[in-house]
This record gives sequence, structure tokens and C-alpha cells, in this order.
Amino acid sequence: MSYRGFTSRVPKEERDLCDVRTAAAEFYRVNGVPQLIERALNELFFLQPEDVHGYLANYFTNLCAPPRISRLKGREVYDARGQLSIEAEVFCIVCNEEKSMSSAAVSSHSGPKETSPVWKAKSQERADHVLTAAQWINGPLNNMLKGQNPCDQSDVDHILSNFFTARFLEEKDIQKEEEESRSPSETEVVLSSPLSAQTKNKKSVDKGKKSNSVEKPFPPAEPPEPALPGSSAIGSVSLAVAKTAAKIQGIPLYKHIAALKNRKALFHIPVPLVTLLSCGKTSPGKLSLLKEVILIPKAGQRVKEIITMTLELQKEMMRIMNTSTKAGATLGDSGALAATYERPEQPLDLITEACTNSGLALGTEIHLALNCAAPELVDCSKGKYEVSAGVLKSPDELVDVYQTLTSRYPAVVALIDPFRREDIDQWEKLSNVIGDSCSLLSDITFKSKAPPLPGVRGHVLKHIRETTVSDLICITSEHQGSVMMGTACSEPCSEDSLSDIAVGLDLDYVKLGGLSGAERMTKYNRLISIEEELVQQGILVCEEKHPPPLFTERPQRQCAAAERTD
Repeated sequence: MSYRGFTSRVPKEERDLCDVRTAAAEFYRVNGVPQLIERALNELFFLQPEDVHGYLANYFTNLCAPPRISRLKGREVYDARGQLSIEAEVFCIVCNEEKSMSSAAVSSHSGPKETSPVWKAKSQERADHVLTAAQWINGPLNNMLKGQNPCDQSDVDHILSNFFTARFLEEKDIQKEEEESRSPSETEVVLSSPLSAQTKNKKSVDKGKKSNSVEKPFPPAEPPEPALPGSSAIGSVSLAVAKTAAKIQGIPLYKHIAALKNRKALFHIPVPLVTLLSCGKTSPGKLSLLKEVILIPKAGQRVKEIITMTLELQKEMMRIMNTSTKAGATLGDSGALAATYERPEQPLDLITEACTNSGLALGTEIHLALNCAAPELVDCSKGKYEVSAGVLKSPDELVDVYQTLTSRYPAVVALIDPFRREDIDQWEKLSNVIGDSCSLLSDITFKSKAPPLPGVRGHVLKHIRETTVSDLICITSEHQGSVMMGTACSEPCSEDSLSDIAVGLDLDYVKLGGLSGAERMTKYNRLISIEEELVQQGILVCEEKHPPPLFTERPQRQCAAAERTD
């Protein structure tokens, strides 16, 4: 009987089953399944773990294909002020199933207070920014990052930055076309108005000039950095991808960022700069110059100790304010006490008295930094800074103000943004006058590539808008002495990544705001948690006390490894 005849007599079901068995055997052989199972069973027998199925689950999970981004989801959320913000969520295919890995949100731009006359218009503008960001995440960014390895942060951030640059150039071309399409009369009005105003001002100055002394011309302001609608999508997606990579590797975010920066295994906790008082334009008093008075604790203290000390100091400050002023103590936007003052000496006198009553040595145990935020106080039409309601100071006069303050209050060892970037002469002049005892810091969030300002020893950096994780790594590597400054009011209350970022980037200082509000205390609690974890693992580097000025060089550090090398 021929083979063909024999097979024709075999039932079809048996032939199909035989074909399936043959195909299955080939599939298992090609994928090495028998060898993997044999190895797993052999290890299982020798180890004999208590949880047999758990061991097998972990064994085969480690053999899974690396997770890839399957999709992004952008959604509107409310920040700590109740204003709209954007949150990015990353999904990955893990063990053949789609899973939500992480979400993140970064600040776009601070919204106006409800008392502001332009509140409704600004709120609508913010809503448009958030809507555009959601459209970017759910549309083009979702398509671009699909299939990407979330552990390749530089590749992901390169895609995000290229997308943002393309949108920025498109917006620039649109604005250029709109300007060119204006009628000649409109263009003439736009171009001639400033000139005619300058001519009028010049005539009035010439008329009223009675002395030979002439003030230096006020340098024109640099054009403000435009906030491209949707830009916060870039920073939010970048951070969400970094958190996803950390989760995949089973490590905290700060260790993942440290690995991206090629850092060593040892870590230190940045010194938290705590906002004590808010005396800026949004505070109830007339004083505008000191947006924040910031406490700088000595290095080497635990975060819990710093918080406990600051809370006790704040209680004494509140007691003094409630007994000496009619308005009493209120809370400002930064989570700190808002003071009703007219002169910059008053808040510093308050802190001095509170420290004396609390037994704290101001200038030894703690120092102070002043966030002047002077660019927010400029009256360009008059060429002066409005340091308090109705009180204007020229840039040179402001140098004298700072010199007087730092001389009278030697505990003030740092000034943040004492001038606009354009007032280069005054930056240099102030540095020459007080530079030996007080450091000048400049905000480089939008000016990281700008020429360095004379006399600046430290830089302030915020993680907002289109700033990616790779950007933060690059900027902090180029600018030593960077201070990460939180913008907690524009973030959801649950977002605590700023603490991980500051530790991972190896920063010496981090500013998280005042000690109130869930959006800020979440970050302080995360910093405490990281510190405890590092202590438990034996990889926390201790820092010695370093005298002012605090930002001239990195603090001296000591650890067990360093001591062995001495």
C-alpha cells in the first residue's frame, strides 16, 4: 500500500492534530522554550523557594521584551490654585498588556490672581494653552513617541525638542505674515508711537533740567520670552517618560536622573531654602521690592530638623506680627507669611527679633537670601524700579539700597535677581561693593545660553514649560551653583518630582517655598523620604558647614570613602 493511500485512510482530525503538534514543536524550538523551562525548573528545584509560583512569575518576567511606549494621554487637571494645568500620562506594553506607567505635570506660566483686572482674559489664555498642550500630547506627540524605549531619555527629549522648535518657527512665521499684512497707516502708528513718546520725554527732561548731572540712559528691555501655547506639554511628557523609565528599572527617579547625568553612587541632600516672608507686589503692604525673604539653614542638618526649626521661628514671627500690626499675619502665594510693610528694613527687623526671641543665632545658625524679583518692578516709561507704592529708584539708587541692607543686616548673604539683565553696569557695581559678603544670583530659566552677567555666582532654574529632563541635566552641568526653584502654585498637589530632580542633579540648594500647602509639603516630605532612604543604604554624603558667601564654591563634603583617602 502506498504512503498516499495510507494517509488517506487516517482521519482528518488526527492529521490536523499532528500538523498542530509539529508546528508547536517548531515554534517552541525556534524560541528556545524547552531550554528556558528546563533551566527554570532546575533552578527552582535547587533553590526551593517558599513561593514557587512567585519565583516562576519573576523568572519569566525578567525574560520579557523591554517595555515600549504604546500611547500618551494628555488631560486637563487643576493645580493648587484651582487653575487649569496639563498632565501627561505614559502607557507601555508590558508582558503583552498595556499598562499606565506614570504621569507628570510641569508649570506653564503663573496665572493672575482673581483680583487682577485682567484675570478673565489671562484665565482664558491659560485655558487655551492647556487645550493646545492636550491636543499636542494626544495627537502628534503620541504618534511620534509610539514604540520608543522610555529608558532612552535623550532620544525622547530630542524628538520633543525638535517638535517644539518646529511649532515655534511656525508661530514665528505666522506672526511675521500678520505684521507684513498690516496696512501702511497701522505700521506707521505702531512704529512712530514709541519715537514720539521718546521725543516728548526728551523735551520735558530738557525743560526741567537745572543741573549738569545727567542720569545714565535706561537700557531698553529685552523682548519677553514668548510662551508658546502648548509648551508645557513638552516638559510634562519628558518628566513622565523619565518617571516611567525609573519605574521599569525598579529604582527611584533621583537615581535614574543621576544615572542619566553619569554620576557616582554617592548622593547628598540639597539644602532646602525655605521662604519665610512674602513682601512682593501681591502682598498686602506697600512694599514690593522683597518678593521673598528666604531662610538658608547651615549645611549638615537633616531636613526634618530644618523644618522643625523653621516652623518654630514662624510661630514666633506670627506672634510678633499679630501683636504689633493691625492686619496680623496672613499667608501669601508662596506658602509663607505675607507681611504688611512699607520699607525693606521692616521684614528683616521682624526676623531679627524672632530669631533673638527663639534663641537662634542669625548670621551663624541661619542666613537669609532676598528674592528681589526686580524685573517685575520696572517702570520702563520712567526708567526706574518701583520698590514700594509710589517710591521709584533708578538702577544706581537701587545699588545703594542693597548696599545699605546688606551692611545693616550681615545675615543676608544672597540676592536673587536684584536688577534686570539689561542693567549690566549695576550688576557689576553691586558685585564690587558687596561681593565679598553677599552673592548675586540670576534666574536663567529662559536665558541659559545668554552671556554671563558680571558678578553672578549662582543661578536659579525652574522646571517649567518646554524644559526637558535632558535640558536640566545640560544646564546644571554648564552652570555650577544652580538652585532649583519650585513653582508649586502651578502644579497639582501630588507632584513631588522636583525633590527627586534636585537630588538626582546633585544640586547644592533647592527652593520649595513656604511650609504650608499640600503642593509644597508633598515635596518637603519627599525630600525627607529620600534622605532616610540614602541613610539606610549608607550612601548619603554629609556636608560640613560652609561660611558665606554661600554660592562661591561647592560646599566641602565628607563621607566614609573620603576619610579613607585622606
